[in-house]
Amino acid sequence: MPDPQTQRPNILIIMSDEHAPMFTGHSGHPVVKTPHLDRLAQEGVVFERAYCNTPLCVPSRMSFMTGRYVHHIGAWDNGTRLPSDAVTWAHLVRAAGYDAILAGKQHFIGPDKLHGFRAQLARDLHGESHHPLFAWEEGIATAPHPWPSLAQAGPGATAEIEVDDLAEAAALAYLRDPARREQPWVLNVSFIAPHFPFVVPQKYWDLYPPAEVDLPHIPPGHLEQRHPVYRRMSRMFGYGDFSEELVRRGRVGYYGLITYMDDKVGRLLAALAETGQRENTLVIYTSDHGEMAGEHGMWRKSNFYEQSVRVPLTVSWPGHLPAGHIPQTVSLVDLVATVLDITGAPQVGPLDGDSLWPLLRGQSDGWKDTAFAEYLAHGVAGPMAMLRQGRYKLNYSLGDPPELYDLAADPGEFHDLGQDGAHAAVVEELIRQLLAHWDPFELEKQVRQSQQDRLLIHTVTTGQAVGAEQQQWYASGSSAGGKH
Repeated sequence: MPDPQTQRPNILIIMSDEHAPMFTGHSGHPVVKTPHLDRLAQEGVVFERAYCNTPLCVPSRMSFMTGRYVHHIGAWDNGTRLPSDAVTWAHLVRAAGYDAILAGKQHFIGPDKLHGFRAQLARDLHGESHHPLFAWEEGIATAPHPWPSLAQAGPGATAEIEVDDLAEAAALAYLRDPARREQPWVLNVSFIAPHFPFVVPQKYWDLYPPAEVDLPHIPPGHLEQRHPVYRRMSRMFGYGDFSEELVRRGRVGYYGLITYMDDKVGRLLAALAETGQRENTLVIYTSDHGEMAGEHGMWRKSNFYEQSVRVPLTVSWPGHLPAGHIPQTVSLVDLVATVLDITGAPQVGPLDGDSLWPLLRGQSDGWKDTAFAEYLAHGVAGPMAMLRQGRYKLNYSLGDPPELYDLAADPGEFHDLGQDGAHAAVVEELIRQLLAHWDPFELEKQVRQSQQDRLLIHTVTTGQAVGAEQQQWYASGSSAGGKH
């Protein structure tokens, strides 16, 4: 197998938004149609246990850009900016002689819209928007009405569809430009789909008759037995007792957006083949986090259930990487380390991940088999973290009992073993490992101070009460216009 640092392949990173990996054809889903992602998976390497490092748009993407955990870069929530002097993988691959280009969403809020990329070929709709802040000291608010996005689901057009089409067109033009032969490149094409609103062009809506769409699997009594953190979060986001009709409509829209996005993946792959670049282009498909889609009675993300915190991750380079599935646990900071490894980029600062290149070549000995995620934003009133190691997943919420799931025996996460005496040693060991590098008490101080600083600045500079923004956030379904 050739050395990537001497061959210097191009890299096409396709990043979607809010795509949980179980909602693909190649994962065995009985309804969702993803022929192009299925083909990419068939010819590539599929990571079966890939995780984001925080299940929320801005902090997840800033972690992805830097290869650092959120608590190392202070990207607490959707309202915290990445400093312009923070080194990103885009800076580093350009230092290695690559062209680094962005087309579409990377959710860069604030004045810096590039963070190391040479250019933005399209438009970052969500990066243009303002995000309300929910201060932890105010506790968990109660939504004034049920989450409206399910009632809004249907066929149609949105600003999100418009900018995704623009991102695709700009990326295709870039790939077809003869100048691509002059310099190795890393193109990050990033789509908003399948993020809500669950509105999709008519032909994709029609692919999924509501009566044929599967419903979430929720065992009797499960919602009442969920961990307190999920019950509080459901209260804030307005996840009530939605009718079967609304749940089906929400899933129709979500599935339609997945297939809409999948078609774009197909056209990008076709452009690589048409221009003779597929042989020397490593293609990566992933997402910033997942979508609950009604499982466990929840929607959106912001929690550590598999549908929220796991992400798809496929790496394809036919002729250079053997196709197959990798069962070891990895996360997006590992993907960043891999991109830097493959491009031969200089390492000028610490990374929190490890290169996946040995795993991609079939060398699994010594792999850490661990993923860490944290959540420090709205919907909670204190720091939360997850540690996935081997078959177990520990969820830690400051002030709450720990959760433990044996994902080998209980993949649906319906049986919390956190208070099971037979698993006390496992819980104790995973908490020890977690707290060895993650201090929830110090983080709580930092996050609360950041929230108060930003609330003060907002009030002084705008003269507006934050409460009005929060009401608009609820009323809109926290979807378009940056209200996430």
